Formats: sequence, C-alpha cells, structure tokens
Amino acid sequence: MWEDIIEYLKDPLLVIKVQNFFGVIYKNISTEDSSEVVYSERLEKKTEEFDIKQHKRIPSNLSSSSQSSYDTDTSGESTGKDEVVCHISNKFWYWLFVLGTALGDEIFYATFIPFWFWNIDGAVGRRVVLVWTVVMYIGQGFKDIIRWPRPGYPVKKLQQKWAIEYGMPSTHAMVGVSIPFSVLLYTMDRYQYPLHWGVVIAVSWCTLICVSRVYLGMHSVLDITAGLLLSSALMVLLIPLVDWLDGILLTARYSPIFILAISILVVVYHPHADKWTPTRGDTTMIVSVCAGILTGSWTNYQLGNMVASSADPPYEIIWPSIEMLGCTILRTILGFCGVLATRAIAKSVSYAFVCALLGKDKNELRNSEDSLDNKNKIIVELCYKYFTCGLIGFNTTYVFPNVFHLLQINRPTYYTEV
Repeated sequence: MWEDIIEYLKDPLLVIKVQNFFGVIYKNISTEDSSEVVYSERLEKKTEEFDIKQHKRIPSNLSSSSQSSYDTDTSGESTGKDEVVCHISNKFWYWLFVLGTALGDEIFYATFIPFWFWNIDGAVGRRVVLVWTVVMYIGQGFKDIIRWPRPGYPVKKLQQKWAIEYGMPSTHAMVGVSIPFSVLLYTMDRYQYPLHWGVVIAVSWCTLICVSRVYLGMHSVLDITAGLLLSSALMVLLIPLVDWLDGILLTARYSPIFILAISILVVVYHPHADKWTPTRGDTTMIVSVCAGILTGSWTNYQLGNMVASSADPPYEIIWPSIEMLGCTILRTILGFCGVLATRAIAKSVSYAFVCALLGKDKNELRNSEDSLDNKNKIIVELCYKYFTCGLIGFNTTYVFPNVFHLLQINRPTYYTEV
C-alpha cells in the first residue's frame, strides 16, 4: 500500500494535473506541425506508449528565460516523436507562484534576515536563523544522499533555477515550515498580538511556497510531502533546543571558537553528490551567514552593549511613528548598501586570496568547467562563499547596528534583546 502511495505522489502526471488546475495548458506538437491541447488525462494515455526513462532531461545550462515567457517549449525534453509546449492561460497564478517560490530564494534571505534584525527583534532573529540553518543543512544533505531527480518528461519546468539539483526532499517546503512557524512559535509568548492571525499568515506562507514549486514543475508532490514531514519533525526538536542553545551561544566565553569550528566542519563533511550541483555552495552560504550572525551578537554582548530588558514578556508591539518609520527606512537603505558593499569587496578579495594560496589564476579558474573533478574550483568557491557570507552576517548584527547607533537611528530596544 505504501509503495502505491509513494508512486502516486511521485508521478509526474500529478504535477501536470496541478499545473492544469492553475491554467497551464499543455499542447502537443507533432512532426506534421499540427497542434492540439493536451490535458493531464490525455498525457497519461500518451505516456503509456513509450518508456519515460529514455527521454532526455533538460540541460542544466539552460537560461531562465522561460520565466518571462508565457509560451514555453520543451524541445530539450522531447523524444523526437512529439514535442510539448505550454501556454500560461492565467497570468495571475503564474506571477503569484513566481513570487511564492521567491520566498525560498537567496534574495529573500538576503533581505528578510537583515531587515528583521535591524527593524523587528534580534532575539527572535537569532533563534529563527539557527533553526533555518539546521533544517536547510539537513534537507540539502538528504538531497545529495537520496539523489532523486526532479520531475521529468512530460512535465514542463517553468523555472530553470536549481534544475540541476536533486529534488528530494523539497528544501523550499522545509523553508516554508521552518521560517514562518519558528517566527510564530518564538513570538507568540514574547509579544501581544492575535495568535490566530499569526497562524493564518504562517499557513498561507507555507502553502504558497509548496504549491508554487509543484506549479513551476520543480518538485513532485512526494518531494513537497517529504519536505513538510521532515521539517515538521525537526521543528519539534529544534524549537526548545535552539531556545536553550541561544543563551549559551550568546554568553559563553569561547562561543565563537565553537561556532566557527562546527560551521567549518559541517561544510567540509557535507554529503557529496555523484555530480556537480550548487547544493554544497548554497549550504556553505547558509551556514556561514548563521555563524556570522551569532558571532556578531556574541561580540555585542561581550562588549557590554547588550543587556536584558527590565520588563517581562509578553511585550506590547511598538507601532512606528512617523519619526520611527523614517529611521526604519534610513536604516534599511544604509544597511543594504553596506551589505552590497561588503559582498562585493569580500568576494573579490577572498577569491583572489584563495586562488593565490593555491597558485591558480583566478580568471582561468572562474571560467573553468563546474565538475566534481575540479577540486581547486570547489575549494575556492566554498572558501570565498564562507568568508563573504560570514562577514555579511557579522556586519548585520554588529557593525551596522553600531553605525546606526552612532547616527542615532538605531532601534531603542536593539541592545535589550538578549
């Protein structure tokens, strides 16, 4: 019975049915250049005529231009007998799900995490980042261990980003659980607000991300289900553990040594795939951001900048006045300019430095082919990403808040969020 359920949830035709429901129309173009609309039921009959395993997968080096086109072809996935193209008949769902999938992208992390620390709550931010890091590390590791491909022919991928990665489990689904629900669980007893609205937002956030991944053809329903179950199980253990661990990492004298050692070890011993994928590099960025944020917070505490609040939770939410809103906008603009400058300088310097240590030409290495056999490129990539993202995390919680303090635009409660 379980095998039947797994095969059903893994079936690419189930992905097509979801796409059909939200207005993705499949068209079959034969060799005679005639075309017809093909829905999931008819595709199911057509796939019985040939072995799906013989079809070519989408090349990993395709551009993401399909994201801006409503009529997309799948010539790279065809058998030579038939060619499948898609037409987006409902643009609302398309753009909604493109926005939804962005909630699990690097750009979202790079904006949401700093904004949260600078403008909302640092204590909650540290805990959420630590939960997110552990969940993502485990999810990314399982991808390279299980090595299940993403949905294949006849599913049309409406987004090519991460297409080369393995698909099981969906780390987007894991993010959809870990970030909104950890925010909810860490704020429900800390602030006074209607809990039901928090639940509605968290559930809507998670649902939007999960459905978007199936709609875009990037994950099977089984990938999503596995991601939801795995992240939910991890959250049961991580929420109380991280709440306890945050106090130790913030106050212990040798905390940075422990943080840096663990973060480097988990990057070095990250599970290896049988082909090159961006998974390990992305995991390195996540781990290093967390290490930088925790180290920056520790530095603030050790220098006496951070003290516990004299009031007991739950706190009343301080809604911004016109002056506070102006400071928020100013902090955000200056902070993101600082993040961009940090990224540009740190990436350039660290890349050149590591190349020099290895005795390799940086331009030649940068233009070389991505491969598991290209050990030097992998070392350089992991090192510069670790240093760059770690420095961004450190600046987010230590350098920039102190600059805001000097400019007298910092949040009044920033240094009481222990």
